[in-house]
Amino acid sequence: MKVIALGSRAFTTGFMLSGVTGVEARDSAEALRQITLLLQDKDLGLLIVSDDLSRGMADELTEIRANNPVPLIYVVPAPGSKSEKVEYRELIKRVLKMA
Repeated sequence: MKVIALGSRAFTTGFMLSGVTGVEARDSAEALRQITLLLQDKDLGLLIVSDDLSRGMADELTEIRANNPVPLIYVVPAPGSKSEKVEYRELIKRVLKMA
């Protein structure tokens, strides 16, 4: 299965240096369009999204996760972003309510 990183040039370059495919997006709207296209790839197993892009589409990501168990969509900090506490229990509850 494939792994793809979605984010800014700085974000994707770091992953590409380790052999992961990178897809660039400038903002949340463009990232959401890219995710819609990437979901059509049945060989995609993990989609790593930068947190700066995910903030503008949190509800949409929750809905996508609820409707598509694969790929796993994982949000990681972008270069220079502050670490935020993630309430996984609340995230899981939201996903399960939408399923």
